[in-house]
Amino acid sequence: MTEPRIKHSIPDARWPTQAEAAASLWFSPTHIGRLAVEQRTWVPAMVPWRATEDGFVTAEVLDWYARFAEGRPGVLVVEATGIRDIASGPLLRIGDDRFIPGLRRLVETVRERSEGHTRLFIQILDFLTVRRRPEPATFFARYLPISSPLRERLARALADQRWLTAAEADVRARLAAAERSLVEAVLDERELESLDYGYRERVWDTHLPWIRDLPRVLPALFAEAARRARDAGFDGVELHYAHAYTMASFLSRLNDRADGYGGSREQRVRVPLEALAAVRRSVGDEYVVGIRFLGDDVVAGGSRIDDAMFYGVELAAAGANYLSVSKGGRFEDARQPKIGEAVYPYTGASGYECMPTVLGDERGPFGRNVPLAAAIRGAVRAAGHETPVVTSGGIHSFEQAEGILRRGEADFVGAARQTLADPDWFRKIRLGLGREVRRCQFTNYCEGLDQRHKQVTCKLWDRDVAPGERDVRMALDGKRRLEPPAWRPPTPS
Repeated sequence: MTEPRIKHSIPDARWPTQAEAAASLWFSPTHIGRLAVEQRTWVPAMVPWRATEDGFVTAEVLDWYARFAEGRPGVLVVEATGIRDIASGPLLRIGDDRFIPGLRRLVETVRERSEGHTRLFIQILDFLTVRRRPEPATFFARYLPISSPLRERLARALADQRWLTAAEADVRARLAAAERSLVEAVLDERELESLDYGYRERVWDTHLPWIRDLPRVLPALFAEAARRARDAGFDGVELHYAHAYTMASFLSRLNDRADGYGGSREQRVRVPLEALAAVRRSVGDEYVVGIRFLGDDVVAGGSRIDDAMFYGVELAAAGANYLSVSKGGRFEDARQPKIGEAVYPYTGASGYECMPTVLGDERGPFGRNVPLAAAIRGAVRAAGHETPVVTSGGIHSFEQAEGILRRGEADFVGAARQTLADPDWFRKIRLGLGREVRRCQFTNYCEGLDQRHKQVTCKLWDRDVAPGERDVRMALDGKRRLEPPAWRPPTPS
């Protein structure tokens, strides 16, 4: 889906009574591995852009997760957290032991604010280099490699053999002044992409030694990060094998590495399985280790549901305690960024499928990705595994979530954007106060902030001021409230 065609309305909702909620599957207890979980409600990982520039927990991070904890979901997953100790902006990191004290404070905060009702996992990931789209003059002057094949293409395009031996500075100057047709004739596909979108590494760039070494390096990095998560007190760790990041790229059909870690499904899944095994050795058999992965890459040449069903069975057999299914969110079909900005993997058709909005095709955004989770769950059950499967994407009401569970399409139903709109919605429903739920409009206002690396908020927060509320904290731009309005259950009369 590339062009919005229909604006969908938010479906009407019938909210359950307190007794109906208490008798529901969604609010029923279960287990993940040996870990008891109070209910099958789930908050997937969301990046709020509230950490320090060097990856530490801040007071704003604590407040963000405290508000979700007050809604008492069964499981809350902390944002994608980098396993390497490298600069990545205001995103949490777990690549060194010095991050443990801040993460431990985060765990303690969630336990306190949920009053022990919520299980807390942390999502850990690896990502490769992605650079901002450069100014063309800067690209030609500094970044473009002047190789022999490039010289040959330039000499051929200009019918002038002198370019084979011309000074590098002259080649750069000629290309910087060239018309677009000459640039397209001389630069290869990856060089053109670096000019138009910014340089981006792939897991199949095995001519680069650090990419070639990923199968050797990644398992230990994931294992150490998981050990830190356990030491910080998290109830479990979620390995991020989805979207535009390193492990998802190993799993993708686009991965054509020729070293035994690309090509066939069996080879593409090797690094993810080896990382899972290393994590399990690091944290032990009783600690929860889940996987977030794609049911469909969406992009041309990428993996499809049959691949995902295969991966789900393999990961379950290897001891994953749960499988959380997403869709799309890839770099390959992302829109061209502005000069000075980095490509964002949620702007193309695969991005829409990852976070569908009310502007879309006839299917609409609500529960759009549930069939993928259902197919993976079916394959896992057919293979003899009871591994829980988590679905999410366009989840908006109790009846919708309860129907998914009753039809056996998933074991947990997660909601990111609806929970962002109203962190208390699970608790309101459970108390029979569904009419008070602040309902997400699925316009992706929040995603637009994420794209610009701004503190993520919900536009609905600014329309709802709690009685007597004072000293409302604002986002850094001074235009939006930083936290959702406070809510307390009514006092029994």
